[in-house]
Amino acid sequence: MEYMLIIGVDESVPTPGPGEPGFDEMMGAWAAYTRGLFERGVFISGGSLHPSSTATTVRHEHGSAPAVIDGPFAETKEQLAGFYVVRAADLDEALALATELPLPAGAVEVRPLRMRPDETGAPRPVS
Repeated sequence: MEYMLIIGVDESVPTPGPGEPGFDEMMGAWAAYTRGLFERGVFISGGSLHPSSTATTVRHEHGSAPAVIDGPFAETKEQLAGFYVVRAADLDEALALATELPLPAGAVEVRPLRMRPDETGAPRPVS
């Protein structure tokens, strides 16, 4: 089964940037986590996102043309910061992977993938 680990953080909590104290240690922890996923053979995909202030949203309303809106659509304290797609035997294994994330504060939503495109672009069920 494939699961997405959706990482949410409070962007008002400062994190070190490149060249700042603590940045290399923080990135080292994330690199070690990702390497571990590769070594276990469960890594499928993943990525880190720029802050939500860089977002542009395309909103679809039934019967209307899509509207382009600056900023994130969701008005929440926690914003989407990144994700991993992993292979796990079941929800318990996916949750175990999520608890290992080196996330100092925030939340990780764990959701099974329903469909994903194959090499031709056709949707295929994920099992």
